[in-house]
Amino acid sequence: MKILLIGEYSRLHNSLKEGLQKNGHKVTLLGTGDGFKNYPVDIKIDSFFFNLKLFKLFAKLIDRLFKISLNEVEIYYKANKIISDLKGYDVVQLINENAFRTLPYLEILLIKTLINNNKKLFLLSCGVDQKSVEHSLNNKFKYSILTPYFENPNLKKSFKHILKYNTREYIKLHEFILANANGVISSDIDYHIPYIKEKKYLGLIPNPINLDKIKYKKIKSIDKIKILHGVNSKNYIKKGNVFFDKALKAIENKYDNKVEIITTIDLDYNEYIKSVENCHILLDQVYAYDQGYNALEAMAIGKVVFTGAEKEWLELYNIKENSVAINALPDHTKIIESLEWLINNPSKIIEISANAREFIEKNHNYISIAEQYEKVWSKN
Repeated sequence: MKILLIGEYSRLHNSLKEGLQKNGHKVTLLGTGDGFKNYPVDIKIDSFFFNLKLFKLFAKLIDRLFKISLNEVEIYYKANKIISDLKGYDVVQLINENAFRTLPYLEILLIKTLINNNKKLFLLSCGVDQKSVEHSLNNKFKYSILTPYFENPNLKKSFKHILKYNTREYIKLHEFILANANGVISSDIDYHIPYIKEKKYLGLIPNPINLDKIKYKKIKSIDKIKILHGVNSKNYIKKGNVFFDKALKAIENKYDNKVEIITTIDLDYNEYIKSVENCHILLDQVYAYDQGYNALEAMAIGKVVFTGAEKEWLELYNIKENSVAINALPDHTKIIESLEWLINNPSKIIEISANAREFIEKNHNYISIAEQYEKVWSKN
């Protein structure tokens, strides 16, 4: 098959591409690189002109006065010029409803071009979209990335990039994609649950992890436990990092001689992975039922990850609580309890580390995951 993957902000599409290529398919990945993360893409479409210092201020002024993002308009014109030549693909997959990161009505124009020039279109739900935001707004999750906003409506400005998916323009974009796509696939339980009753929903396919690139680092012994808190400043609130910070202060005061705490902020992908390789425990995120991509890669390396590991996830994979990952709850006292359990039982770190790698090999191998995508794409 000839496959076009649109968008990248976690390395999911890169790993899927690598798996598909191993299976003999021709794959092209188009995306922005996702800012400071700088993920590799075959065709890069990003705002350049309005990120220059002189024009950036002008772009911010226009956005403030007229609610028009010149950065997103620039992306549209660049994308439109390029995708008109991307023809004859058997499958086009969008990583998100807003995969091009441009304005909704311009996104629709770009997707129309893709539909006219290629055979099949699929939507991947692996980040916030209209369906998941609507589900959260209706309080159907016991907690979600919108929980901090529910608890403090004054945070509305910090959540505008999430709440926008429930505006008229984005609902129209959502409806257009559903009407024209061959189907929707989710990458984990947080995005699976909101789509269960949707007619075009094709099911959950776990995130692909390239196990040839992500090497397992077996823990043989531990002198001082290294705890990594990797922060993406833009997502600090919605990831629940505040609970990790509160817990780490207490741990540092009580176990200073037993632990080393490392905090990183806004590292690009390659630097972040180096930091992960150098720790025993990774504090990833709180407001989730399932693991995001960063957590899965860390688990593949053999780290004990505090992340989403709710009962729905345990039941799906038929595993025991705290055997593969630690469920990070929005309660710093619970996080402290879990950290203390590991600090006082370092053999558990070694045990969970091995279990984590085994879990990824069994459920997230990029080659077998690519095969699952191939089957779904072919049937629909």
